[in-house]
Amino acid sequence: MQETSEVAKPRFNRRKKLLLISVIVFLDFLSFGILIPLIPGLVRQFSNQALVLGLTFSAFAIGQLIMSPFLGVVSDKYGRRVILLTSTLGGMVASYLLIFANGISLIVVSRFLDGLTGGNLLAGQAYIADITEPEQRAKNFGLLGVSIGIAFILGPALGGILSRVNIQAPAIVAGTLYLVTAILVWLGLPESLPVNQRRRKPIQWVKLNPLIQIIQAFKRQSLRLLLWVTFLLNFAENGLRSNLQVLTAERFNLAIEQNAILFSYLGVISALMQGIVIRSLTKRFPEQKLMIAGFSLMILGYTGIALAPSVRMLYFSLTFNVVGFSVASPTLLSALSAGVSSQEQGFLMGAIQVISTISLIVSPALVGFGFDRISTGFPYWAGAILLLVATLTLLTGCPINSDK
Repeated sequence: MQETSEVAKPRFNRRKKLLLISVIVFLDFLSFGILIPLIPGLVRQFSNQALVLGLTFSAFAIGQLIMSPFLGVVSDKYGRRVILLTSTLGGMVASYLLIFANGISLIVVSRFLDGLTGGNLLAGQAYIADITEPEQRAKNFGLLGVSIGIAFILGPALGGILSRVNIQAPAIVAGTLYLVTAILVWLGLPESLPVNQRRRKPIQWVKLNPLIQIIQAFKRQSLRLLLWVTFLLNFAENGLRSNLQVLTAERFNLAIEQNAILFSYLGVISALMQGIVIRSLTKRFPEQKLMIAGFSLMILGYTGIALAPSVRMLYFSLTFNVVGFSVASPTLLSALSAGVSSQEQGFLMGAIQVISTISLIVSPALVGFGFDRISTGFPYWAGAILLLVATLTLLTGCPINSDK
């Protein structure tokens, strides 16, 4: 990486860097959001089973599982820009592959490649941890939530509109946006991790087994219960996200455009919560109470989705879920981030990525099977139970302090 792109130039103050990384994450998730209505539509051309759609999510997760341990340590040793560039270029190729999908196999390959190179959120979180003080991280992680929320307002809506042109149009636009994002990272984003703060020990590639990384993270007493809560949260949410469009099609007969409107609405709620509300809440309440409140709202939301007899009830229940997630997720991430040193933020984000990935491998296939064979409410009852376990774990008294 050239010296001009290393440590931040003087003209890049903290606020400008926060804005720029938020824009980059926004573009990344806008591209991803455009594909949200496309993937189920493509899969339904070849199979109507929820399990098959779930397997495309699992393929994405397997790619993530293979690469995620490397992303964290490479980020800590060589900086965040390397990961951001790799991720955006990988997303571009994966999106363009969907243009040529003539069966489930190429869709699975595309999703696997996207997962293999999908590290932008991880790198963005580490970038923010680099440039902000610990007490400001929950608020600034919320900025990424705003970026993602706005992207999910516009992305699915744009994907739904583009799908009217033809089924390949969303993939073309998404791939092009990934390319634009890569150019922005290369030409405009300064490195956040100074050379003197980078990992100095040689990377022991043999030890980058994702299971070993998880074991190392769970050895930290201050992180152990919070990482367990992270797994439960991700397992529940990945089940919902992978199955929701199957539910809306089967129970409510919603078309691609109607699903796009639904996801855009959820993006609005997420952006409002993480952009405005969470900043006020983090100043007034401790992280543990915010996490418990967020999980409690999510339990109500999941229960409502499982029982929803109408689209109106579905919207109402999903609102509870998004509000709860918008409160719980950034505060959980902030509590975890405070438990490691600045040199280990990439390691932590990598461990979190592995946890998320393991849940994404298992959860979509499991809830897809349950949806097909047990009931349409199975994914959401299961999610409510997992979130109840997470809430009880927090109530037992997770230690939220540093163990470096």
